[in-house]
Amino acid sequence: MFFADSYQHFFRPLTGKYREQVVECLRLLYERLYTAKADYGESLTREQILETFAEALTRAPQLDGDGGAEPDGRFRNLREQSVWVLNSLVEFGWLEKLVDSATLSVSYPFSRRGRLFTQPLVELNSTRVRTRHRNTRNTLNALEAFASRGEVYDLIDAWEYSERIVADFTDMIAELEERKREMVREVEAQILVQQATDEFFSFMESRFQPDIAIRLSADSVEKHRDAIGKVITQIRRKDNNKKAEWERRLRQQLPELHVDGQSVLWLMLDTIEDRMRRACEVKLPALRQALQGFTKRAEIIIRQLSYLQSNTEGAFTDLCQALGTSQQRDAILSELGDQLASFQLRLFDPKQTQLWQRSRRQPVNTRVEDEAPITDDNQRDILLQQLLDQAFNFNSGELRNYLSRALGAGQKINSRDLPLNSASDLLAMSHALEAAAVAQDGSGPLVQVAFTGEKASNDYFAEFDEYTIELRSRD
Repeated sequence: MFFADSYQHFFRPLTGKYREQVVECLRLLYERLYTAKADYGESLTREQILETFAEALTRAPQLDGDGGAEPDGRFRNLREQSVWVLNSLVEFGWLEKLVDSATLSVSYPFSRRGRLFTQPLVELNSTRVRTRHRNTRNTLNALEAFASRGEVYDLIDAWEYSERIVADFTDMIAELEERKREMVREVEAQILVQQATDEFFSFMESRFQPDIAIRLSADSVEKHRDAIGKVITQIRRKDNNKKAEWERRLRQQLPELHVDGQSVLWLMLDTIEDRMRRACEVKLPALRQALQGFTKRAEIIIRQLSYLQSNTEGAFTDLCQALGTSQQRDAILSELGDQLASFQLRLFDPKQTQLWQRSRRQPVNTRVEDEAPITDDNQRDILLQQLLDQAFNFNSGELRNYLSRALGAGQKINSRDLPLNSASDLLAMSHALEAAAVAQDGSGPLVQVAFTGEKASNDYFAEFDEYTIELRSRD
């Protein structure tokens, strides 16, 4: 259970009117302990922590109260409030109180849960450069290291990096949507075209170019997907003894992933492939769509603000403004009518509007399968299929040759007199009517077909229409 022992009311310090000040204390203390500002040679004493909290309390505002159990603003000074914050964080499990038995000195480090929950609070407002787009290349590098050295920790690193790829896309899409809403709120609060323009270009320079642009081009998941797939294929083709050794070590390192009848190695490789597929087919198009929506919204807002603040509004707008104050309204309305004479309003017909469903692409299996020997039955089936396809294969050249042999030196022949000496002759006789259509391309003499109105039969057709085929000159 999460809420157990000293963590039963873990989030109590983050409620009440002092919650913003407590969060600022946690952020500043985290920076003093785990970032570049930290002095790793020694731990912070109680006095140093109280000084840090006093600085944080001076920065952060005090919010409105909501009936919490904390004191009602009765602190005489910042030190007294800093002591109260420190005792609260220790009591509810954010910090730990450690006493050195040799020197009897007291230190207050973060608890494991406190450090993990404080880290996102610090990163939320952090302005430092984060290379989150490196996770795709880190996945590829870790897989290549595992394929070459065979160290299972490299495979575990690749598995963790691949999980962050999808999470990074989700965070980026959420950030774009939040910035779009924030831009709309700021424009509603104060109509300043210069400020909206500066904020948009500031985002494009500080956030888009160093991170999103790289993710969509140089570090695109589509670019590295094939390389990662090739490395995974190489790993799958390794010697069975190596794969058995990797499987044994992975089950020791990750017992929670072991299921009877299932390979942990294959599970991790399949998971990496599935995450890359989802990143390419789902998350990357969603990121492009979110970025397009953000830029389109920014363009619309900047255009609207520029129009509202422009001094040259046009003759039509001047006429509209003069209509409310002028006594000659009939003349102005006539002039407005002339201005609107060329305006046309057209609406879509609902009956002509149809919603088409997007056809889903069929998955293509691109995996290389092991070559299997062809049995005698399969060879016989393939040969029979080829003979059947060739038996009913018929073209216009063969039809001309058949009619040429049938006519001989004559110019006219009746369908009942067509020779039937082979199966190909029978097939040509059944298509003899097509001779008139084939001759229309000008490649041979003109063929005219005329029906006699009578019926005929032979050994192969119980009944067919009798007709004559005659060769005529095109002149």
